[in-house]
Amino acid sequence: QVQLVESGGGLVQAGGSLRLSCAASGRTLSGYAVGWFRQPPGKEREFVAAITWNGGNTNYADSVKGRFTISRENAKNAVYLHMNSLKPEDTAVYYCGAGPFTSNLVAMKNPYWGQGTQVTVSS
Repeated sequence: QVQLVESGGGLVQAGGSLRLSCAASGRTLSGYAVGWFRQPPGKEREFVAAITWNGGNTNYADSVKGRFTISRENAKNAVYLHMNSLKPEDTAVYYCGAGPFTSNLVAMKNPYWGQGTQVTVSS
C-alpha cells in the first residue's frame, strides 16, 4: 500500500500562487496515476487534476484549466500541483490520491488518499 503526504498549503491572497507537493512512502509512485482533489468547506470532495504514471497525459477539472498544472518527478517519488491565479473559491482542503488509471481518479474510484493540506485564498 502506498502512503501519501501532502504539503505546501497555506494562506494566499487572490491572484497569488502556491505549489502543493504529494510525497509517497511505502511504495514507489511511479506505477500509479496520481490525482489532486479538493473539499471546499461544507461541500463534497471533487476532482481537480490527474496525471498518468509516466506524466504523458493529464486531466483537469474545468474550473482549474489554464490556472493549475499537475506534474510529477518519479525519481523523487513526488507529484506536484502548481496553482496560479488563485481565487477565493479555490479555498479547500486539497488531497492527493493514487490509483491504477487516471479514469479511476477522475471518477474517484477508491484511490489511496493522503491526509490533506489546507489552502485558503483571501479576497
